[in-house]
Amino acid sequence: MRHGKKFNHLGRNASHRKAMLSNMATSLILHKRIKTTLAKAKALRVFFEPLVTKAKTDSTHQRRMVFSYLQSKEATAELFGAISEKVGNRPGGYTRIIKLGTRLGDNAEMCMIELVDFNEHMLGQKAESAAASKTTRRSRRGGKKEATPAAPAVEKVAEVKEEVVEVKEEVVEEVKAENETENASEETSEETK
Repeated sequence: MRHGKKFNHLGRNASHRKAMLSNMATSLILHKRIKTTLAKAKALRVFFEPLVTKAKTDSTHQRRMVFSYLQSKEATAELFGAISEKVGNRPGGYTRIIKLGTRLGDNAEMCMIELVDFNEHMLGQKAESAAASKTTRRSRRGGKKEATPAAPAVEKVAEVKEEVVEVKEEVVEEVKAENETENASEETSEETK
């Protein structure tokens, strides 16, 4: 019986699942974004984010702990180097999952999982919006009421949503182009046979 066992087994036994997640985490560290199925991406997020939290404190013990999961010296060095510097003040949520639609062959839900702090396009939007609007905390008890127009905030939210949709469309177009080139290469290889 599997009472209380909540993680996704992904149709693999324990050693195969551990090796697959280790390889995916290594690829994510080295390439900063990978394309995979939605179920694998969700499992990878649970596997990967504690490793990034461990990498925030650079000690021999933490390096050995992370290496025991990744089994890759290059990935461990990259994680404790460039990645830990960028995510040093972030309290979690190091990855972002962007859905890409379904795969042509088996209709599996595909997605892209990426490191949040390494997407320059999104970071540029965030810096612009942070510079444009400074937020302050207000008490719920009352006090001074400021006359702040809500329309500019709504417009900014709409602009950000449009930009996110544009980024998603660009990613989907890139993936479609990759699929077309793969299909074309498969067709040429079939023709040569």
